[in-house]
Amino acid sequence: MRVLVVTAVPVERDAVTRAFGGPEEHVALPGAELHRRGGFDVLAGGAGPAAAAAATAFALASGASASGASASAPYGLVVSAGIGGAFTPVTPLGSLIVADGIVAADLGAETADGFLPVTALGFGRDRFTPPPALVRAVAAATGAVAGPVLTVSTVTGSAERAGALLAAHPGALAEAMEGFGVAEAAARADVPVLEVRAVSNAVGPRDRDAWRIGDALAALTDAFGKAAPVLQGWNSHEDLEG
Repeated sequence: MRVLVVTAVPVERDAVTRAFGGPEEHVALPGAELHRRGGFDVLAGGAGPAAAAAATAFALASGASASGASASAPYGLVVSAGIGGAFTPVTPLGSLIVADGIVAADLGAETADGFLPVTALGFGRDRFTPPPALVRAVAAATGAVAGPVLTVSTVTGSAERAGALLAAHPGALAEAMEGFGVAEAAARADVPVLEVRAVSNAVGPRDRDAWRIGDALAALTDAFGKAAPVLQGWNSHEDLEG
């Protein structure tokens, strides 16, 4: 099965591709370059949900075959991947998270009574649910914790905002900026989606000295090395059956 992995920035893309063996091929797409290695197509689509959605949509539409022409076999899975902030201590620095829910945490409206998600306004959606059997299999293969991952357009920088997010989304494990955009594009192409995050920092006050970006990138490489057979061998019928 062909798998498309979408990260925000090249350093995350390279951390993912390091997990796979064999030669690497580069394919030009509008505004980005796709790296193909070990049966995976990995794309640094840009930061934020809009850039992630656009890059994912271009990649899905092009098919990006080895020759750059339209592919005969479509993608069977899209994975949003990268590092992110976590609501510690449930998910400490360097740990792995696989999303069982991809949630748009700040898509909606502010009112006198507080924030209303876009669904409460009567249109759109604010959550995608990855295939449960795939979530369980990837978590088992990598040692990841499964739980909701929030997509935000503004990274949290205070304890107050972190508390508000947890109050609105109890059980959330992490925040990042791309998952919902990737999921939106995948859903419109009728392709299942997954999100995998390695924890580089705690959600809250921004203390760059406490971040562990190198450790998180190494964990991301390790995760895809362990998850590769699961991702490529996954059959969507597994979720229909169980």
